Amino acid sequence: MTPDPEQPAVQEELAELRRQLDVGLARMDGRLALLTQRDELSAKEQDDLHARVTALEHTRWPLPAITALTAVGVLVVALWQLLGP
Repeated sequence: MTPDPEQPAVQEELAELRRQLDVGLARMDGRLALLTQRDELSAKEQDDLHARVTALEHTRWPLPAITALTAVGVLVVALWQLLGP
């Protein structure tokens, strides 16, 4: 039996393909890890923003209360001008 002269070339090509596959998989793993990290950061920022909005909603004055206070103020000024000196 004579050895096939293309056998080492095929093995080298397979080794090269395996290396390229390993490099590609490592690159994809890195990108997925980065996307996961960004997703977690975005979720944290969204939770923080939600907490800030909720805090602002609890501390704001409702519009009807502002309207009532303004009306009372206008009434006091009008009465003061009417009854004043």
